Amino acid sequence: MFTTRPEILGTFGVVTSTHWLATASGMAMLEKGGNAFDACAAAAFVLQVVEPHLVGPAGDMPAVFYSAATKKVEVLCAQGPAPEAATIEAYRALGLDLIPGSGLLSTVVPGAFGGWMTLLRDHGRLPLREVLEPAIGYFENGHPMLPRVSDTIGTLTDLFTDEWPSSGAVYLPGGKVPKGKELFRNKAAAETYKRILAEAEAAGGSREKQIQAAYDSWYKGFVAEAMDKFCRTTEAIDSSGRRHKGLLTADDMARWQPTYETPASVTYHGWEVFKIGPWGQGPVFLQTLKILEGFDIGAMGPTSAEFIHHVTEAMKLAFADREAYYGDPDFVKVPLATLLSEDYAAGRRKLIGDKASHELRPGMIAGFEEQVGKMLANLRIAGQGGAKGGATVGEPTLASMVASSRRGDTVHIDVIDKWGNMIAATPSGGWLQSSPVIPELGFPLNSRAQAFWLDEGLPSSLAPRKRPRTTLTPTIAFENGEPRLAFGTPGGDQQEQWQLGMFLRRVHHGLNLQEAIDLPLFHTQHFPSTFYPREARPGHLTVEESVGEAALADLARRGHDLERAPAWTVGRLTAAETSRDGLLRAAATPRLMQAYAAGR
Repeated sequence: MFTTRPEILGTFGVVTSTHWLATASGMAMLEKGGNAFDACAAAAFVLQVVEPHLVGPAGDMPAVFYSAATKKVEVLCAQGPAPEAATIEAYRALGLDLIPGSGLLSTVVPGAFGGWMTLLRDHGRLPLREVLEPAIGYFENGHPMLPRVSDTIGTLTDLFTDEWPSSGAVYLPGGKVPKGKELFRNKAAAETYKRILAEAEAAGGSREKQIQAAYDSWYKGFVAEAMDKFCRTTEAIDSSGRRHKGLLTADDMARWQPTYETPASVTYHGWEVFKIGPWGQGPVFLQTLKILEGFDIGAMGPTSAEFIHHVTEAMKLAFADREAYYGDPDFVKVPLATLLSEDYAAGRRKLIGDKASHELRPGMIAGFEEQVGKMLANLRIAGQGGAKGGATVGEPTLASMVASSRRGDTVHIDVIDKWGNMIAATPSGGWLQSSPVIPELGFPLNSRAQAFWLDEGLPSSLAPRKRPRTTLTPTIAFENGEPRLAFGTPGGDQQEQWQLGMFLRRVHHGLNLQEAIDLPLFHTQHFPSTFYPREARPGHLTVEESVGEAALADLARRGHDLERAPAWTVGRLTAAETSRDGLLRAAATPRLMQAYAAGR
């Protein structure tokens, strides 16, 4: 089968990410003697520089990883929680019924930096300087700006000039939109990371002690102080059309720390798949696998209407359960064992027929009837119960008052090293569209709080110190009990859907990683979006038209509200694989022409 680029093969190590500079920087860590965790962190910091419209320093991050030392798969949760002052009553008192998709009110504790420091401290090998130097160099000396970043800034020029001047000071140098493919610098962000590094090294001692000092500079030092002051003293316009201050404080920052967790997992045709828990959407992937386990997926062509239909209908059911049951399990009871069980999947499977469903159909689990009823009533109140809306793909970060709504997204990294360590990580948040840049730091805060509901009694209702239900969802998979795959993609609510298509094609159709990534992709927006303004499109199905006219006609006949996407426009998958004989593989999507895999 023709592929757009070769599947990378090697034995020393492989790195794949959504930007070639990040991939190269991660590979450089392996060459220096670092492991997969060093490489992943270095790549992540570079992505903050080169894809600022998709991820920033003040974002969040979940990772799923396998350690060759511990022989365990673990989840690293670096999803920060809501501030202590973030109550439903506080937002309602401002006249809001949804948390804005941009601005300071939508900020939670920025967790990504703490997550990377925790990973490096506990599992890495290299000094902190080695890991941070590529990102600092690109911030300080410049990197070739992606045309998409330039285009994004161009649509926000009036906002950055009139309302968010601190963002204009960074992203409109000389008052002009920076040109794509020309060098762009962010000196303020470089100085922030240089100061963190200087304070870390001044602490002396072991690499672990220095990394902890860097952590403290962020969460208990000058970074937290700058964020606290900015939220208290700045009124910024947001997607509500009004100006608000933020709720995040230095106390919120100091109180929080990342956590290691046991992943959620299911078995499927000889594979075991590991995901983050129900504080994110990871179990949607697992539920869908259990539903599909009763169908002969291998007998369906990998681009056939039958394949796309069955996967889509199973996804609709799993996403309906996401709305009804998923939330931070530290705050709400989530019946995950039931949702992932064989019996529950068998009952859900019976709902899939030859025609596309246009209903949101959560399962009803005993003891949760009132909660499910509130969820469905809330959707009707919010206007999500049936009418089509202009739902956005990815992670919408700004409904600008002075420009058309800009869609954000995120980034992804997969690494496997020669020792057998593997990691899949999906950093996001803190986009340049999220909120105004903090002048002393050179970057904005995140807008992840928009994933909360401002209605009581829902699993994802807002509460202080509660984690928002993130869409970020990296994946690790074992085959016959052995570590095999690390993969993921940007894409908000579409992340599980694009990953699932790739995984099923790899498992059932014998395709290699690049072949599985290159085939036409599809997704539905049938269910409520995680992101402001929380719209849904019942029965919707986007399909890359390269599946062919016959498949498109068949899907329309089955009742899908079909949206034809041009070829090579859907999804940004990357993946890495290892095998018993030590051969490593990696692949990256050609879509957007910037993701790359490397290895040797």
